[in-house]
Amino acid sequence: MAAAAVKKLIPLFDRVLIKKAEAITKTKGGIVLPEKAQAKVLKGTVVAIGPGSRNQQGEHIPPSIKVGDSVLLPEYGGTKVYLEEDNEYHLFRESDILAKLES
Repeated sequence: MAAAAVKKLIPLFDRVLIKKAEAITKTKGGIVLPEKAQAKVLKGTVVAIGPGSRNQQGEHIPPSIKVGDSVLLPEYGGTKVYLEEDNEYHLFRESDILAKLES
């Protein structure tokens, strides 16, 4: 059902739709972490991507990442998008993404 909602949203230009990774709520020892103690999630997975941007001469610049890539995100920025009740996604410009993570 989530895939159907994501397919309805197609980012424009160099925008990238990202599903952030889940925050770690429990330590390896089984201790439950309160919300304030949880680290900010700076990793995510690319769910959808726009066709790319254009340079000063009007030439098309294709995106350097693709759907399914794991990426490193900035601490602040992006636009929250709620496609379903429980699923929160974020829209970033491709230039705002810090790095692509190899698996």
